[in-house]
Amino acid sequence: QVQLVESGGGLVQPGGSLRLSCVASGTDLSINAMGWYRQAPGSERQLVASMTIDNRIKYADSVKGRFTISRDGAKNTVSLQMTTLKPEDTAVYHCNAEIITYNSGRYYDYMYWGQGTQVTVSS
Repeated sequence: QVQLVESGGGLVQPGGSLRLSCVASGTDLSINAMGWYRQAPGSERQLVASMTIDNRIKYADSVKGRFTISRDGAKNTVSLQMTTLKPEDTAVYHCNAEIITYNSGRYYDYMYWGQGTQVTVSS
């Protein structure tokens, strides 16, 4: 069973920075993509940033130019450097990993989630 453990959340003032990290364990399979989603109270979980094994990156429009995702495929880790944080970035941030397998002519897509780490941006 794949396990994802996040670290690095906390309280920061507007304009500040935080770095989130996530380590995946429990699998020898190649992880196709790792990323970060966030969920604010009363809102749906939304993509923040993701990065595939071949380095294709996707960012939410609201974080472009402020957040940077990086990944160490060999170590199954993903990090999110967040700068110029705003109060609207306040949410629980969840690490995500996607594993795709192929068996008997079909692809199977598995998604795994971390427990989440709280990020609060407030003065």
